[in-house]
Amino acid sequence: MARACRYCCDVSTTDILKELPKLSEADRRAVREKLLELAAEHEDVARCDAAAIAGARLLDKLEEEDARRSSR
Repeated sequence: MARACRYCCDVSTTDILKELPKLSEADRRAVREKLLELAAEHEDVARCDAAAIAGARLLDKLEEEDARRSSR
């Protein structure tokens, strides 16, 4: 057990990022869900996520309106 803990502590962010492309889609989904779960635990992150989503929706709406105007 001590060996497993040591291994976890020795893994860097760079190592994790390099390994992500090697994961299956199901494993990447599990990682994504865990990251979202952890982020939701922090109120500041949740507010930033909400602001980013609102901004993306506004941008989508503006692009749709622009596309409609351009097609006339």
